[in-house]
Formats: sequence, structure tokens, C-alpha cells
Amino acid sequence: MTSTSDTSERPRTTPDTLTDEQVARYRRDGFVHLPGVISRTDAARYAEAAGAARDRLSDIHSGAAFTQLLQLWQHSDALRELTLDPGLAGLATRLAGTPLRLWHDQLLIKEPHNGAATEFHQDQPYWPHAGSRHALSAWVALVDVPAERGCMTFIPGSQHLAGLRAQDLTDHDDLMNLVPDLRYRPRVTVPLRAGDCTFHHSRLAHTATPNHTDDPRIAHVVIYIDADTRLAAEPAHPVTDPLGLAPGAPLPDEHFPPFEPPSHAAQSDAAPGGDR
Repeated sequence: MTSTSDTSERPRTTPDTLTDEQVARYRRDGFVHLPGVISRTDAARYAEAAGAARDRLSDIHSGAAFTQLLQLWQHSDALRELTLDPGLAGLATRLAGTPLRLWHDQLLIKEPHNGAATEFHQDQPYWPHAGSRHALSAWVALVDVPAERGCMTFIPGSQHLAGLRAQDLTDHDDLMNLVPDLRYRPRVTVPLRAGDCTFHHSRLAHTATPNHTDDPRIAHVVIYIDADTRLAAEPAHPVTDPLGLAPGAPLPDEHFPPFEPPSHAAQSDAAPGGDR
């Protein structure tokens, strides 16, 4: 298991301490860095569970960029605890300003010296969602993720780009050829300490560098979607395809659990104008 160089606990971010400025920053830029959404002690415990899951579950991603394991909440008691954590869901609900349910979780592991970047892309085009007002991902670092270990880089404001096809995660130029203006927009790289998190909008352009270090980069990602989302006819997806749902069907709670809104989340938290 990867050790971290700083074992001291940092200030925690909870739904009660999340500021209006942080919410506004997320809605403006499409992402926000929140320190200490879980403790470093818990991050180490979840990283150990992630290593065990990697040893027994099948990787659904082909290629050197990363190992991708889905639906950990159905296979690991420890990681279920993280995926369904009410504090993490409370943060997501405040940022989105709309009731949410789980789409799926995933472990994204970049092995040491993997030599491959995850190129710029949006998440939303890969998902068969209809009528969704908002979707966002919590990318929780289970180990320290400095820039050289494969941390994330975002293009602020790019969440407003709608209707694009899915992009090739191995092609550096694919998204840039679709939207040439993105080549000239500022980029923000966000290193994380274990227990930190970035939330990013499902249409925000983002990338992750190769892991140039001797330790694996381990991130647990929880994807939240509008609670009223229905299944679209396409694209195919490994989470929904086995369920035999008809296009237009609501997503069943037993497979896509809804989250209870935080008690303090008032209507004033709702972002205006539908999708943000």
C-alpha cells in the first residue's frame, strides 16, 4: 500500500462548512477542489480496500492509461461506505443544486510509470442519460496525488459545451479538433492530498497525466446524476445494459440509489436555469 509523506490531518470539508463562494466557483468553472472530504486515516483504509478489489475484480478498460473497476459499492463493504457516504453526497447536492442519485462508482488506478496520459475528454457523452439537469463526479484521492502521479487538469468553463460525441481517451487531439478554441483556453492542474477531492461537471473537459512515480495513483470516483434522470436509447453502457431497461425508463432505486438532500440545503442553493 502506498505511504504518504504527511500523516497530519487537515481541516475537513463537510456540507456544513462548504461555503457559498465554493459553490459559486464550482458553478462558474465547472470544478472545485475541496480539501479533506475524508480523513487521511480513512483514505488509507479505503486505499487498502481498493488494492484488494483490484486483485479480484475485472478491469473494464483496455489500455495502459489506467485500470478501471466499476460498481465497487456492490463488491466491497469498505468502498460501499465511501460511495454512499452521506457527507460526500451532501456536498454534491449543494454544488449541483438539485436532488441526486448514484450513477455508478469506479476505481481509477494508474500504475507506477504507466507512461500513458488520460487525454482531454468530457464524461457525459459516454452515458445514456435522458432529461438530466446535472451530473457531476467526486474524484477522491486515496493517496497523495502530486502532479507527477497523474493528477487532474481542467479547462474552466468548458462544461457549457453540449452535444459533443464521445472522445478518444488515447488521442491528444480528439477533443481539441472538435472544439479548436479549447487549445487556447487556460488550464488548471490540481494536485491532491490523500482525502482531498475534486468535484467536476460531467461536461467539463479534463485530463490526467501519466504516473511518473514509483507508487500507484488510486482514486475513488463517485458519479452523481439528477434523481429524475431516465435511460436514453444510447450509448451502450456496462452498468445499464445488463438490466434490460427500456429507453425512457426511470432508473431503479435498487441499482441507482437516490440520496437524501442535506437538511440545511434550502431552495436558495438551487442553481438557476436548469443545467449548470
